[in-house]
Amino acid sequence: MSHLFKTVALIGRYNSPEIGDSLLRLAGFLEERKYRVLVERSTAACTGVTGYPLASLDEIGEQADLAVVLGGDGTMLNIARSLYTYGVPLVGVNQGRLGFLTDVSADTMLQTLEEILSGDYLSDARFLLTVTIRRQGDNVFEASAFNDAVVSKGATARLIELEVFVDGQFVCSQRSDGLIISTPTGSTAYALSSGGPILHPTLEAIVLVPICPHTLSNRPIAVNSESTIEVLLLHADDARVHFDGQRHFDLQENDWVIVRRSKQMVRLLHPFGHSYYDMLRQKLHWGEKL
Repeated sequence: MSHLFKTVALIGRYNSPEIGDSLLRLAGFLEERKYRVLVERSTAACTGVTGYPLASLDEIGEQADLAVVLGGDGTMLNIARSLYTYGVPLVGVNQGRLGFLTDVSADTMLQTLEEILSGDYLSDARFLLTVTIRRQGDNVFEASAFNDAVVSKGATARLIELEVFVDGQFVCSQRSDGLIISTPTGSTAYALSSGGPILHPTLEAIVLVPICPHTLSNRPIAVNSESTIEVLLLHADDARVHFDGQRHFDLQENDWVIVRRSKQMVRLLHPFGHSYYDMLRQKLHWGEKL
């Protein structure tokens, strides 16, 4: 039998031994159908799963045709940043809370995965952000973000001051708790809770959302995804830039945070019939009686 995907990697939420049963069910299901199964090393160590070849994330990127991620959206964000340069498509099995990115139910994962493996799926390409920190003319740090890059105050309660430029044009100065620079994927995360709009994943746009601005006329703005966004930190007692809420870099006054769209895309596979609007309705409880 010819397989569309020959090698399938299984990756679990960090430090979550309770996913071991689901992982074993998936591995056995794939093995019975003659797929080559790789289990990510840290996942195997945490869950105690044995009997399958182990691989690092880089090895998965080089060898796997498909990666199945068991966890919540935070797990998917981390794995997407690690694997997107390899072009490995991702399927998310929801073992977390909301599950905007991990949309396959654990109860139906075997049936859904069988459909996806047979080619019955929807493919969804999402872009990331590449963030560069420039200090005194030198690039001192670079990282990727799938949801958002957030310039924010640190432990102090004082506002930070910054200036925003898009494609070299001055947009605004701002005193606030910070600024969220979000992809369409991240528009349902921190940006949404800060009053930003929901962007459909197919939109070629980046949204800039102020966090508690001192001047209420500072409002969210969406710009073309090909734009270069530059944020100059004018004043802050303690500031940093966060990447998907999972990594951060400490900033100094007069640092530039430069944000561009990444060249590579994350490819997510969804069950056939998946609807972004159905997902929003379910996760955000639209239309429910109060």
